[in-house]
Amino acid sequence: MEISYLGHSCFRIRGRDTAIVTDPFSNKYGYPMGKPQAGIVTLSLRDGDDSADHTNVDGVGGEPRVVDGPGEYEISDILIYGVRTAVRDESAKEGGYRLNTVYVMDVDDIRVCHLGELADVLTADQIEAIGNVNVLMVPVGGGPTIGAKRAVEVISQLEPNLVIPMHYRIAGTRSENLDPVDRFINEMGAKSIEPVPKVTLNAKNSLPSDIQITVMESKRG
Repeated sequence: MEISYLGHSCFRIRGRDTAIVTDPFSNKYGYPMGKPQAGIVTLSLRDGDDSADHTNVDGVGGEPRVVDGPGEYEISDILIYGVRTAVRDESAKEGGYRLNTVYVMDVDDIRVCHLGELADVLTADQIEAIGNVNVLMVPVGGGPTIGAKRAVEVISQLEPNLVIPMHYRIAGTRSENLDPVDRFINEMGAKSIEPVPKVTLNAKNSLPSDIQITVMESKRG
């Protein structure tokens, strides 16, 4: 399995049989996503003023199947579980709630969890529904999502092997309302982390035994 970070909450996860793109974004943020190829696209955010900016399915090549909302899916031998989170948000249009879906994906026998636009810590029921996690993609920049302190709490709730931060300020883009990733790294008590261009995992035994943070360079698909 190979993971690339395209920016914002968007990753390309390439397995043996197909690739997944998460939360493809629009050009609103001041940098192009590119045209990543995928067989599956997952969409997390369904409510709020910026929901359309996270659902740019037309920006993904390859005529992908779209996974949109909670439930269980099996596509190209990849199992995907969508877990709903609904968090009070006075800025949201529909009843004061933002509806988000957390996705758990079994790719090449490795369990990947993408938290989407998570805006609070997880409930006991949500933790049980998510289950064991090997790779956790967690928002850390604040704004509409959790920030550094809440991200640390969520990591302790799920205890993954590998943590990849997302949804933080990237220099030269329109993400000034988000915190930089360094704030999260400091909250975790870690030293400065050099970003990597991609993450490659061959099997579960290639995962770290203790929680490890990996910061990724944003690249175009």
